[in-house]
Amino acid sequence: MHATTTPPTRVLLTGFTPFGGEATNPSWQAVRIAAATPLAGLALHTVELPCVYGTSLTALRTAIAETSPDLVVCVGQAGGRPDVTVERVAVNVDDARIPDTAGAEPVDEPIVPGGPAAYFATLPIKACVAAVRAAGLPASVSNTAGTFVCNHVFYGLAHLIATELPHVRGGFVHVPYAPEQVTDRAQPSLPVDAVATALRALVTAAARTRTDLKVAEGATH
Repeated sequence: MHATTTPPTRVLLTGFTPFGGEATNPSWQAVRIAAATPLAGLALHTVELPCVYGTSLTALRTAIAETSPDLVVCVGQAGGRPDVTVERVAVNVDDARIPDTAGAEPVDEPIVPGGPAAYFATLPIKACVAAVRAAGLPASVSNTAGTFVCNHVFYGLAHLIATELPHVRGGFVHVPYAPEQVTDRAQPSLPVDAVATALRALVTAAARTRTDLKVAEGATH
């Protein structure tokens, strides 16, 4: 008899180009580092998304078509947050406080006209948070992904999963500034290498966990 080999879980990790006048985006830096070393049982693929409404979703759809992932984890920068935050919910609205890198500033526009008001992530968000903490890094559940391009991509991914790719699981993770971004301002940061370690722990937990942890990670405000 021949031993059967379980195929690896295909994981697509995405990060963003810089935006808002920044010279770098730690989401893409961390994604590249996270995927540079193999993880047991996982086949990691990466793509850098433009920080542009609409175009980012086209690039994401193309990457999904090319890699046929089982799991998609999109990553973005959330300047001002002190930890790695796993997003719970995406909302169907674009409401730009600043322009995207193509100059677009949509206000109160649906991402998918007629689509549901919101989608929950299909990642085991609390298991992901626990895995990052177990790796010695700060993490929490977030209940808002904002209304900029990060939420745009999160909602677009969730809608694609719900309507076309029910076998795929996915969600969104926000990461803090990198230290070099905050040398002239009092803002929290995490080294990109540390964020990459967090992402590796997170995707491993997501790939291996089907039933999420039943632990409190809610917020009062």
